[in-house]
Amino acid sequence: MIDYSVLDNPLLLQNIFYPYPEVTPCPPGAVDIFVPVEKNVSISCRFYAEDKSWPNILYFHGNGELVGDYDGIAPYYNEKGLNIMVVDYRGYGASGGFPKFTSMISDAHSVFGEFKKILLRQGYEGGLWVMGRSLGSASALDLAYHCQDQIKGLIIESGFPSFGRLLKRKGIVPPGTSLDAFNDACLARLGKIYLPALVMHGQYDSLVPLQEAQDLFDGLGSPAKKMIIIPDADHNTTMMIGFDLYFGYINEFIES
Repeated sequence: MIDYSVLDNPLLLQNIFYPYPEVTPCPPGAVDIFVPVEKNVSISCRFYAEDKSWPNILYFHGNGELVGDYDGIAPYYNEKGLNIMVVDYRGYGASGGFPKFTSMISDAHSVFGEFKKILLRQGYEGGLWVMGRSLGSASALDLAYHCQDQIKGLIIESGFPSFGRLLKRKGIVPPGTSLDAFNDACLARLGKIYLPALVMHGQYDSLVPLQEAQDLFDGLGSPAKKMIIIPDADHNTTMMIGFDLYFGYINEFIES
């Protein structure tokens, strides 16, 4: 069990999360879902689904993003025959509370459990995949480890094996705080994730260097894993620059 509380130091939190409360109208065809996680706090999610036979992706977005930002992106997933539910974090979008790393991880499990119930109750038959982009890769990896018997596969975009490594790289670890044990635990856990996995990363990502994705990929214990480097893309342009590659490999991965 990884102790995420080491990242809940206030100095670190202000460099991890950039909460932005904003309520956006739900577009036609989508459904807003609120998952209670504690008293007076719910996590906002938006489910973009068109066909109950399609694969279902539970998607944890990057920092500085909101579910509403995916109103223009989710239709691309639908065009490729994929349902997708995008998840906010505490303090983001219509979600309540204030984000911490520990609550982000525990909330991911609450959302995962609720999403499974929704799929079962409403007759969705296409299976469940978990995807994390950037910050969201932490939630996706934790679910992939703890719930791998309930997940078809794992997709990581612009991700990393341990957020502690990024903080050390940026030189913002408070004096007297060591993240070495946390980083070691995150790396060791990768080898115990056996799910089929797809790792995608921009060639020129300067926020999360390509080596982070390579280390994540190399560490995964999955016998069925693939890494895709999107040429000329940076941290936030993997999908738009590599559109055909991006969705082509996602479809190929899920179909396989």
